[in-house]
Amino acid sequence: MLPQDRMGQRILFTPGPLTTTDTVREAMRVDIGSWDRDCITVTQEIRQGLVALVKGRTDLQCTPMQGSGTFAVEAVLGSAVPASGKLLVLSNGAYGKRMKLMADALRIPCVFLEDPEDQPHRPGRLDAVLKKDSEITHVACVHCETTTGLLNPIRDLGHVVSQHQRHFIVDAISTFGAYSMGSGEEIDFDVGPIDHLILSANKGLEGVPGCAFVLSSSQAIQQTKGIARSLSMDLHDQWNYMEQCGRFRFTPPTHVLLAMRQALRELVEEGGIEKREARYRANHRVLVDGMRHLGFEPLIAPDYQSHIITAFLEPDGSFEFEEFYEYLHRVGFIVYPGKLTDVPTFRIANIGSIDTSEIQGLLQAIKTYCELR
Repeated sequence: MLPQDRMGQRILFTPGPLTTTDTVREAMRVDIGSWDRDCITVTQEIRQGLVALVKGRTDLQCTPMQGSGTFAVEAVLGSAVPASGKLLVLSNGAYGKRMKLMADALRIPCVFLEDPEDQPHRPGRLDAVLKKDSEITHVACVHCETTTGLLNPIRDLGHVVSQHQRHFIVDAISTFGAYSMGSGEEIDFDVGPIDHLILSANKGLEGVPGCAFVLSSSQAIQQTKGIARSLSMDLHDQWNYMEQCGRFRFTPPTHVLLAMRQALRELVEEGGIEKREARYRANHRVLVDGMRHLGFEPLIAPDYQSHIITAFLEPDGSFEFEEFYEYLHRVGFIVYPGKLTDVPTFRIANIGSIDTSEIQGLLQAIKTYCELR
């Protein structure tokens, strides 16, 4: 079989888009009207289903936004930080840097606090900055930097933000659906508290790309009224319009929504986020153990490593990622290049509709590649 004949049949070891179930893809095989009650019903089920995943917090408001997770992050930054406000962006990877670019484009006054790409943010350092700069009103942080697989301690960071009575914005695009949520859990709305949590359909929720979502406290969403620097990315107007009539303001991604509804139903059938997290953790253990056995070491220390995606150091000077990638692509596996500029790495994610059998298949392919070199 020629490589092009495998299009759509490869397994994605990427952090989104990712491998989806046949039934999620099948859900997109029908057409619904954007103003029809079918679309309103689907949207309502998704909004309610996402709120229900956050245990003990029925007061949260869910706002779907057309586009990728990046669109939703920009919508939140542009709608939450008032003209009189000031944003602090915590960054230790590409997605923190992207938030700084958004702030600059939106002309939001911004402090950029950067840490090394292999080190998590330190609550003590955040505390010192907030003590020194009383003009900072909002703090934005990425939970998991898929640049490297580094996990940031958002509960501890949120506690510092709360002590200083500032607002907390969290990019949980990679982690929502993959980490437990609720009081005392990794994603905890009560510690911070988190004002806005941003997520995407095509990560741990195992849907398809094209829609992102913002979970906001009722107070926080009300506070965004009249702030937005954009018409189409006005978070408050999008939420308020849905509250009034159940519809998107502008054309919704109908097929993506149908897939998202099915993906949420399958998450519940799987046993909820706890069961999915356990599957992802098992995938990650098999992946890391197998890669180490083949001579590939992770970049991030175990204490900071997420169970979503892992950056592996290139083993030696003769290793060529493009050759490695093309071989895996040819035999049916898709991995990611690295994003670090100084340390040569590549990345493998272990989320999506896969389990340890797919991980073992990838490891066997990598073993064969190493033997052929």
